[in-house]
Amino acid sequence: MSEEGQKQRGRPDMTLLVLVLVLAVFGLVIMFSASAYNGRVRFHDFAYYFKKQFFATALGLAAMYVVAGMDYHFFTALAPLAYLLSMALSTAVLFVGQEINGSKRWLNLGPLSFQPSEFAKVAVILFLAWQIDRTEKRTAGLWFMCRTMLTLLPIVGLVGSNNLSTAIIILGIGVILIFVSNPKYLQFIGLGGAGIAFVAVFLAAESYRLERLAIWRNPEKYEKGFQTIQGLYAIGSGGLFGRGLGSSLQKLGFVPEAQNDMIFSIICEELGLAGASALILLFVLLLWRLCVIATHSRDLQGTLICGGIMGHMAIQVILNIAVVTNTIPNTGITLPFVSYGGTSVVFLLAEMGLALSVSSHGKVRAAYNNGKRPFRSEKLG
Repeated sequence: MSEEGQKQRGRPDMTLLVLVLVLAVFGLVIMFSASAYNGRVRFHDFAYYFKKQFFATALGLAAMYVVAGMDYHFFTALAPLAYLLSMALSTAVLFVGQEINGSKRWLNLGPLSFQPSEFAKVAVILFLAWQIDRTEKRTAGLWFMCRTMLTLLPIVGLVGSNNLSTAIIILGIGVILIFVSNPKYLQFIGLGGAGIAFVAVFLAAESYRLERLAIWRNPEKYEKGFQTIQGLYAIGSGGLFGRGLGSSLQKLGFVPEAQNDMIFSIICEELGLAGASALILLFVLLLWRLCVIATHSRDLQGTLICGGIMGHMAIQVILNIAVVTNTIPNTGITLPFVSYGGTSVVFLLAEMGLALSVSSHGKVRAAYNNGKRPFRSEKLG
């Protein structure tokens, strides 16, 4: 095997690492501010939510460190098993899952609760990277697109039965990875139409989803529009520079579960437009860095892993901010690294570890390249 085909390891992408650490610290500070009132009222401990999030963040950073030090090909080799495990866990939720706030999305593991849908996102990214890589260069036909999307339908159906927002994210990841690996564009018009039809069926399947559309159009007419209205009050009262960190009024019982999906409204109220814009800039820089790593990956698997992580982050950030600003109906999507959620932050940091692994590890397989240059996506550059 040529020298180019030997396994190599360099330094991880320090820019990405710094951005992730800044977002993790920022998320802990804001989450503490947003959750202190609820923690004191419900559990007589203003740091209740913070301590749980801090533990999850520490666990996630440890996972990121371990994953970043390993060759990402090891994880893609286990991708089929991870995908099957995600389906088994998602099925278990339907039968023995814990119901919280009317949603059955958690499995109890002793004193800890686990949300399988977060694991499913990572499993799908790895599985699609493994599957598309095995097709070699047969990625230009309609059959490739249909086959790839069909493999996602089982997990989308299982997750979407009680968590439509995560099902949309998984579908979005699939579309993005197909787009990255497919040199043609027109075929995505048909894929987009099929996706819209699929989402429409899911919306019509449950009456509460149609109710959300009505609340979105006119939140003042519905009792359940209270959260949206209070979130908009928080955004509007923040002004340019905000009331100051810890000085939010809307988090004092007006915005329900302020530390969860609606935390961006508290950021706007306490830090103003300047603080919200700074956070959005951090996310933009993170996406840019993931794109850079994807385009410089030494093989197709690395490109697809970083492309999938980038798509996951972009979709989740855009949907969360759109929901908080009432641009789209409420979907219950958290803001990455910032909203309260232990399972979410652990797997997000593990994903960042995968991206760091791609940036520092490389294996150009002579059997795959046949002596030619490594794969580079035409669409990512």
